[in-house]
Amino acid sequence: MVAPVQNVILQFGQGISLAGSVLISQFFGAKDDENARDMAGRVFACAMIFSLGAAFLCFISTSAIVGWLGAEGTVGSSAKTYLRIIVLDMPFLFMINLYSAVNQAQGDTVKPMFLNLLGIVLNMIMDPFLMFGLNLGITGAALATLSAKIPGAVIAFISLADKKKLIYIDIFNIHIKADMLKTIIKVGLPMALGGSTMQFGFLLIAKNVLKYGDAATAAYGIGNRVNSIITLPSTAVGSAVATIVGQNIGAGKRERAEKAYKLACFISVAFLFVCGMTLSRSFVNSPIVNIFANGDEEVLAMGSEFVSIMAFWCFTNGVYNSTSGLFQGSGHTLVYMVVDASRLWIFRLSTIWVCENILHMQEQSIWYAVVVSNGIGAAMLFIAYKLGIWKKDIIKQKKLKLKNYKVLILTAFYFYGIFIYNLNISLNFNSL
Repeated sequence: MVAPVQNVILQFGQGISLAGSVLISQFFGAKDDENARDMAGRVFACAMIFSLGAAFLCFISTSAIVGWLGAEGTVGSSAKTYLRIIVLDMPFLFMINLYSAVNQAQGDTVKPMFLNLLGIVLNMIMDPFLMFGLNLGITGAALATLSAKIPGAVIAFISLADKKKLIYIDIFNIHIKADMLKTIIKVGLPMALGGSTMQFGFLLIAKNVLKYGDAATAAYGIGNRVNSIITLPSTAVGSAVATIVGQNIGAGKRERAEKAYKLACFISVAFLFVCGMTLSRSFVNSPIVNIFANGDEEVLAMGSEFVSIMAFWCFTNGVYNSTSGLFQGSGHTLVYMVVDASRLWIFRLSTIWVCENILHMQEQSIWYAVVVSNGIGAAMLFIAYKLGIWKKDIIKQKKLKLKNYKVLILTAFYFYGIFIYNLNISLNFNSL
């Protein structure tokens, strides 16, 4: 019930963390350790101020938020209790995210992984103990989540404040400069706004799935779960690209950054193409879908169809994730936000409308909307890469030229029109 509200706030925190990771990695690559430390301190200050303010506002506005969501009675009471406790973990969560950002900027992804793993294990242990052992119910679930974050946040703070490390935070010597603050906002705000609006967009899509019944809803959930597993390596490669590109741009080695991106893109596309072609075969994906379908024939049929369609085209995620890492690492998060927002709000929702109302494809409208929007998003990012937008220095750059966005958007709509036209012809031919 309260997850969308929580996710919207967390997206802002992730935007700040991403800005820190990008800018620190660029200073780190340039061997400008002093500015890297200063940036870490400023991002720390921004993250803590925002998290404390957001936690306070959510805490005092809990009743209004739950009422707006439409929860009443026992559900409303439980939602209020859960939200009041869960928002208190924001400063701790932001501290862990900042620790991950600083380490990833230096190319270390192992320590953040173990720190997050610690929180997951603690949550798994404390959840049943507080909920059922102490009979705290929903309060226990919230307290378990909050308590599991605290040890990780303490470890993160001690590590970040260690002056023996190359990049550390001196909390007694943080100077907020207007130019650096503007850079943090310029890099972080597009990600924050884009991620927040994405959460609401996913709710609208889920609403479209619900009208086709429980079987379609279950199939949609299963398909997304399977897709998230198969594309996980590609997502990890995208994060690695962001760090490598950031460090190389900071060192003034844009050609090397581009070579790293091309290699990562090739590896991701090749991996997803082979895995996708294999998983798209019904005799391969049906047993996997049936694990989640629990023997329901209707869910199995729909889920298998959705996975087949999505797996066949999942190689486009390799382009999308790798190129996203390129733009994030170079600090051009506005480009990523425009493409990501267009992918969901324009192409996915409009494809659903066209397929439902004109082509009468029912639940298949959702399946094809996912692959169409993902493919067009990948094409838009690749076109933006070819336009060379990522090569511009985000720290010195005043503004982006709008003509690049015009080319990007017009090209995307061109390919979108071609796809819808061919899909319509294909359906008409099959109906003869």
